[in-house]
Amino acid sequence: MTHRLIETEADIAEATAALADACRHMAGVYAVTGEPPLRRRENGFPGLARIIVGQQLSVASASAIWGRLERAVKPFDAGTFLRKRNPTLRRCGLSTGKIRTLTGIADAVSSGRLELGVLEQADDADIKEMLTALKGIGPWTADIYIMFCLGRADGWAPGDLALRYAAQESCGLQDIPDEAEMLALAERWRPWRSVAARMLWAYYGIKRSQKNAQPA
Repeated sequence: MTHRLIETEADIAEATAALADACRHMAGVYAVTGEPPLRRRENGFPGLARIIVGQQLSVASASAIWGRLERAVKPFDAGTFLRKRNPTLRRCGLSTGKIRTLTGIADAVSSGRLELGVLEQADDADIKEMLTALKGIGPWTADIYIMFCLGRADGWAPGDLALRYAAQESCGLQDIPDEAEMLALAERWRPWRSVAARMLWAYYGIKRSQKNAQPA
């Protein structure tokens, strides 16, 4: 199966125009955000590792830890990672849980149990099944890998809390939508759900900044 990819700023422009034209809610989001950033990441072990590193951290903290980890693991591949001792990884800022998860992924890649190159042609459902079979990888991680490392135009992360808050506000919903509601809501944004997500993340960031800037 051929999957439409988001590879350039032109792809973002095409998608945002289509979304704003097809959905009044996305038109409202676009009026606030403009075109969102491309946000493409390297695929394979480095890309998956970077997603794990950034979980539950601010962008600044995740970037700092990733920078130290990249300097410590050269070349950044599964085999080199496995040769690093835990104290070295902890000095980079990795928690015990993330070291365990990354070690498990690196071991699966090195042993051939996980062939990340195969994922480029696999269906989204198969990708999620293969990735979430590894301890420490949940549906959110798999969704983010599909969207930003594989660059698929129609990826979606229904469990992402920031997306759920942004969807609630931008679509005028009374309650925060759950995952099933997020899946249903995003049907109108196919085949550009990945770009809709980028727009909603940007919208969430702008709205949160505006609220934080308001005087007490």
